[in-house]
Order: sequence, then C-alpha cells, then structure tokens
Amino acid sequence: MPARPFESEVSIAPPGVRIVLHGQLDRDADLAAAYDRGRVLAGGPVELDFGDVDYINSTGIALIVGLLAEARRDGRPVLARGLTEHYLEIFRITRLADFMTLLDEQPAPAGAEGGRR
Repeated sequence: MPARPFESEVSIAPPGVRIVLHGQLDRDADLAAAYDRGRVLAGGPVELDFGDVDYINSTGIALIVGLLAEARRDGRPVLARGLTEHYLEIFRITRLADFMTLLDEQPAPAGAEGGRR
C-alpha cells in the first residue's frame, strides 16, 4: 500500500480543540501548522487523535515533542487518543506519555497499520 501523506483536521472540541491526524507523521508532516490553526480557534486543551496515523518515525516523535513544548509555553494540556499498542509503548518508553494524557490506553481498532511497524 502506498504511503499516505500527512494531513490534519482541526476543529473546536469544547473545552479546547481537536487535531485529527492522518497518514504519516514524518519529516513532511506540518504538525506545527496544525497546532497553530488550533491555537487560533480556541484556548484550552489540545486533543491529538492518532486513530488514522499509519506511521510515526523518529522525526515525527520530534515533531510531537515540539508541539508539547509549544503547548506547555501556552499553558495548554495535551491529550492523545487512538494510539495503537505499538505507539502506546513507544510513548511510554520515550516518556512522551509523561507529558500528555492518554485518553484511551486501549489500542486502536484492528487493522490500523501503525502497530505493525
């Protein structure tokens, strides 16, 4: 299956914003732009939905770290949902999970590609 490029959808999700991520979170992903769109829409928590992410590489992890740093400077909590078991483990090992709330500690639905990489 060909790689899907990164895309995001940003919407108001009271009391904050939701950023739904699609495709690959790699060097071509503009996660900062998605966060900036959310910053303009509303204050409050930032929910990252990883349910449709196919792949996250080390650069993608660095982009997430950058988003966490921005959110911390802005005083905004970050929440995450939709991570596969594989990425839940990576977030725990890298301690990313220490800096965000994991809304569902259960893996994403069967068939999600991310847990196989």
